[in-house]
Amino acid sequence: MDWNLFIAQILNGVQLGMLLFLLSAGLTLVFGIMNFINLSHASFYMLGAYFAATAFSYTGSFLVAGLAGVAGGMLLAVATELLALKRLYDKNHLVQVLGTFGLIMFFNETARMIWGSQPVFTALPEWARGSLDLAGVNYPSYRMLIIVAGLLVAFIIHLLIHRTRIGMLVRASSTHVEIVSALGVNAKLVNTLLFSVGAGLAALAGWLVGPIVSVQSGMGDSVLILALVVIVIGGIGSIRGALYGALLVGMVDTMGRAYMAPMLRGLFERNMADAAGPALASMLIYLLMAVVLAIKPDGLFPVKR
Repeated sequence: MDWNLFIAQILNGVQLGMLLFLLSAGLTLVFGIMNFINLSHASFYMLGAYFAATAFSYTGSFLVAGLAGVAGGMLLAVATELLALKRLYDKNHLVQVLGTFGLIMFFNETARMIWGSQPVFTALPEWARGSLDLAGVNYPSYRMLIIVAGLLVAFIIHLLIHRTRIGMLVRASSTHVEIVSALGVNAKLVNTLLFSVGAGLAALAGWLVGPIVSVQSGMGDSVLILALVVIVIGGIGSIRGALYGALLVGMVDTMGRAYMAPMLRGLFERNMADAAGPALASMLIYLLMAVVLAIKPDGLFPVKR
């Protein structure tokens, strides 16, 4: 076994996990605390990537692009919540699914009308184009930056939720919204703030992933499925569960795609193994979810209410 490749794949799994965490953290907060199923969440991931790519093309600054992507995603989320989604809060989950699925198609077509059907590419900043020597393993600096950014955001979210007054209000609103409102707190404003922050995290993931994938309409659709798997595995409403669930999913998906086909070559012909390997690898995360739910139906770290 090539140990350098193995370590690199582990780091790739962590990097994918960090991106999934940024996407799923906001989704699990909105779902777990507001009891609202928002399938359009990944659209803010896509639009954040588009906003960042557009800002980068005009300014050439990666940091300005990030600010534009996150701020644009948050402002758009506030407008979407006030104009459309707040009318779905008291509806059943089926209505919420149908309504937010319609928003996915609306945002995808809007992005195609504005930016066209061709992918948009964002160049890496000069300072992130090199590689790091990690005990003999050369690993891209930018991918390591994504890992560090994800860990930093996880730490900040933990502090906000568990160590600040805003976090206290968010947690209280999830279980005792009537009491919180009676104390003079605007629960609707808290929900809008929470929804906006969740969309901002998704837009942050879109900004970070822009330089390593092509930004295009519908890019959030497939990632949304992974994010839903993450929050189910980790426990709906749990930030800690989203972090560990994202790392598990990222690791299983990456290692499966890297090593499933070579493992099957020892059992089947090369052509058959190469064809079956990616298909089986894509099934591993769903098998992982089934195993976790069989053992812990509420996820690994369910929220205590």
